Amino acid sequence: MKVLVSGASVGGPVLAYWLRRHGYETTLVERAPAPRKGGQAVDIRGAALDVVAKMGVIERIRALRTTMRGMSMVDGDGNELMRSYEETVSGGRFDSPDIEIMRDDLTTILTSASGAEYVYGDSIATLDQDADGVDVTFESGGRGRYDYVFGADGLHSNVRRLTFGPEERFLHHLGTYVSIFTADNFLGLDRWQTWFREGDTGGALFSDRDATVMRVNLGFGAGPIDYDHRDVEQQKRLVQERCSGLRWEVPKLLEAMWKADDFYFDAMAQVRMERWSKGRVALVGDAGYCASPLSGQGTSLALVGAYVLAQELGRDPIGAFDRYEERMRPYVAQNQALALENPGQGASPESVQRAATSITLD
Repeated sequence: MKVLVSGASVGGPVLAYWLRRHGYETTLVERAPAPRKGGQAVDIRGAALDVVAKMGVIERIRALRTTMRGMSMVDGDGNELMRSYEETVSGGRFDSPDIEIMRDDLTTILTSASGAEYVYGDSIATLDQDADGVDVTFESGGRGRYDYVFGADGLHSNVRRLTFGPEERFLHHLGTYVSIFTADNFLGLDRWQTWFREGDTGGALFSDRDATVMRVNLGFGAGPIDYDHRDVEQQKRLVQERCSGLRWEVPKLLEAMWKADDFYFDAMAQVRMERWSKGRVALVGDAGYCASPLSGQGTSLALVGAYVLAQELGRDPIGAFDRYEERMRPYVAQNQALALENPGQGASPESVQRAATSITLD
């Protein structure tokens, strides 16, 4: 059987890996012209650790995990309010079995392990399905027919839009926007996180193995904003406007933002849908059930969702999507709830642990 997967971040490569082992011929199409670099630190917890262990890549992931020594929080003028050598906001306690890794390091490992065909710089233009397959036209003008099409293409999923309708029907805004980019480490951070906040605006700075650079997060609270998700210049202007009142080192960070070629910006939002499949098309990860970075579980949801979907297709394609949803929905609900448990502070470690382990893989 021929399968097309849209999206080559986390869920797409993992889905391709497992589908190939169940005998499916898998192609991934990715709108970006090349593998995306940059991004935030992401976490692999609970059942998701079992997925990467079954793939045989857990030791490669551990070898590239972040090596943070601790974190501090500062006020608007950079005066330290607290520090910890036992945990970080992004990765939790250092004595936890969880793995924190930079997003681009993880996607590089998963892509190389998948063994699938990748087509970069293209995207699906139309989907036309019947009882036996899905006819696809691509923005490049190419065409293909596939037994199944899967959307692993993120919060603003193109496959979801083409199959289920406008994203406004499914996105639930959580009142925050965040930007992420790489800058020169002019603060000299050494495997350290520094967090700052004034009112509903703030950010975080991360330095890990490469001491010459740091990952910068700048964010602000706001209701839904009408902007072009592909217009990076417009997005940078939004961050400039909302964060220009911050003091400390923020003016230098904003200057660095305009030079960054790995800039990312989006809303903190969740995707909630009554169904994740229609006919021969199904969604996985953020495309179907984004929990938002505020949950800390988006990567784990994508890893587990891809594994379960492929597992059910491998067992029997008939009824596979129903079984996928039956197994995943309680797990998704618990993990999405983490983002809402304690707004502004984060869910408790106990809640995170319960959610991360609330599904069995076999």
